[in-house]
Amino acid sequence: MDEHAVHVGQPAVDVGAGPHVASLSAPGGSNVGRVARRADDWDPERLPDLSGRRYLITGTNKGLGFFSALQLAGAGAHVVMTGRNPNRLAAARTALLRNLADATPGTVETLLLDTSNLGSVRAAAATARGRRGLDGLLLNAGVVHPPKTRQLTADRHEMVLASNVLGHFALAGELLPALAAAGGRMVWVGSVATNLWKYDPIDPELETDYTPWRAYVQSKVMTASLGFEADRRLRAAGVPAGSVVAHPGYSTSGRTRGILGVNEPSRGTRFTDSIQAAFAQSKERGAWPLVRALADPAAESGSFWGPGLVTLGAPRRANPPKITTDPERGARLWDFCQTATRVAWPFEKSARAKRRWRG
Repeated sequence: MDEHAVHVGQPAVDVGAGPHVASLSAPGGSNVGRVARRADDWDPERLPDLSGRRYLITGTNKGLGFFSALQLAGAGAHVVMTGRNPNRLAAARTALLRNLADATPGTVETLLLDTSNLGSVRAAAATARGRRGLDGLLLNAGVVHPPKTRQLTADRHEMVLASNVLGHFALAGELLPALAAAGGRMVWVGSVATNLWKYDPIDPELETDYTPWRAYVQSKVMTASLGFEADRRLRAAGVPAGSVVAHPGYSTSGRTRGILGVNEPSRGTRFTDSIQAAFAQSKERGAWPLVRALADPAAESGSFWGPGLVTLGAPRRANPPKITTDPERGARLWDFCQTATRVAWPFEKSARAKRRWRG
């Protein structure tokens, strides 16, 4: 769990021009739940050369999104930072460039995007897909600390559901052709909380029995379930793009280095988080599994990634929570999101787009 985000309480080698499609769509069906046994030479502090790659990340003003952008840009990637507040987004971009001595202003661009607003999602997607292909889409933004009482967005959806789930479902669908054109992948951000609280989203809008914690955990069950369902549907349609799920463990601001305008925890927060050092880590390290899921050519579509020690540690492939891998639940949640967002993913068009791109 990243313990911050839009955040209103409770925890939470050059590899070529693009991700290898063979890694994204390994033969023999979905890779959900299967942990590969192989030598692991991935070093999160020395990423492969990502020059020529283009990644879009939601929620980059602070936290996991900011540090994911920082790590990708530091490896030479072109990063599109997104956020809903233009001033905070500009400040985050300035802070990122200040922390990258070799980065050029063209390395990082910004795009206004509020995942709780479907109109904002459509507008941002239209801008992003109008450019060249997209190597990766990190679906990170969202509410980690929900309000005490149920609130609705302008689209009349429960706020946590809209921010964490519906906006990302719509965005991924809108950008699927751009991902397919580059043989790219999308990464959905889950949570370790789904291992402990197995809330089945029978009532996605939480019209009854709303609690802040249930809203957060249920949204993460939906997020991971959709990520695995997307993998199944992309494979079935022959779309050359992948869908991966990753979680950051337990990442706190008090364990993270200070960055003006991005991470400025109080002394009290520093002290409290230091007490949790045995099972907590920084947000920089929390971003490691997300970045690996996005950029490692060996990360197969349908796989699940997280810290090696569950709440902290080096990024490793892991076994996903069982509640998130059930195909029937995944299909049910997919149908709900498609109806709620009015976005039907263009699978057939995206499958054709790759053939045209290849010439």
